[in-house]
Amino acid sequence: MSAVEAPAGTVLLDADALRRTLSRIAHEIIEANPDLARVALVGIQTRGVPLAHRLRRLIEERAGAAPDLGAVDITFYRDDVQVRSGGAPRHSQPVVRSTALDFPLEGKTVVLVDDVLYTGRTIRAAIEALFDYGRPERIQLAVLVDRGHRELPIRPDYVGKNLPTSRDERIQVQLVEVDEVDRILLVPAPEEAHEDG
Repeated sequence: MSAVEAPAGTVLLDADALRRTLSRIAHEIIEANPDLARVALVGIQTRGVPLAHRLRRLIEERAGAAPDLGAVDITFYRDDVQVRSGGAPRHSQPVVRSTALDFPLEGKTVVLVDDVLYTGRTIRAAIEALFDYGRPERIQLAVLVDRGHRELPIRPDYVGKNLPTSRDERIQVQLVEVDEVDRILLVPAPEEAHEDG
């Protein structure tokens, strides 16, 4: 099946709805942060990175100023990845991607950007990763979808859509930059296959 074929699932947001949702998030970030020179958008690998790029373009179009832009990989900060024991891992291990923070974090409001917020473990790992690079003044969180089921006390500052799900469902965000199509799907999935965002 190619990336543009529809998998078994329900389309919750199409490309136009996704565009409107990101436009609203960009507007909210501008409203909450009057000094955009002190703001950095940091996308969490993988789909948070293109979302951060899109938000930066939207903010620049509306406010005439572009926040700093970065990317963070949380692979080695996850609490479900076993890489140090020396033995073979019991589960497939995630692909390590790049972290790019080409600006000082000190004095910045870092807006972490991710596609789906679920348990909160991905965000915890991203915050831990950020602190290895510096100490921002504040950290905010922007997510495209909040699907509920939090296991940690993490709450987003900017939410595209609240889409409550059951544990046997999964939110699948598809972006042109990664998947050749823009849409958000609700797909059935066994619990062990869920993303842990």
